[in-house]
Amino acid sequence: MFNHTRTLLASLVLLTFGIGAAHSQTALSGLGQSWPNATDVSSSPNYHVYVFERGGTRYIQVNDASGTVRGAFARTPYKLTGLPIGTDTLATPDEPLPAPASTAVESVYDDGTVQLFVAPQSDGTARLMLVPADCKNNPVECTGR
Repeated sequence: MFNHTRTLLASLVLLTFGIGAAHSQTALSGLGQSWPNATDVSSSPNYHVYVFERGGTRYIQVNDASGTVRGAFARTPYKLTGLPIGTDTLATPDEPLPAPASTAVESVYDDGTVQLFVAPQSDGTARLMLVPADCKNNPVECTGR
């Protein structure tokens, strides 16, 4: 009996910490803010990426190093969509754009289901591209017309 209780208690502790760790990656509010109260999940030192979730939709925001909101996307189970916030152009396979002038990309986020890339442009803007994780081509090709 004692071993079963201990095993159950250990399982509950692990489950609790596991759930907490998973939820620490997403926030419920702060979308559009320069410095939201959310975990920075960027894989790049040049950008900050924040993830928000509400009602089954995941929102992914990209800020530059100074906190300027560059853009944000909504990911539903059915579609990847750019949101009308930020300073840069956004492209997804569901909302393709012609190739940008500079196609040199930097990976800034990958959660295993989607990948986010930034292609800085010579005029100071950038092209933000959100693609499914199964996009094996250059992200410009996955988001281009």
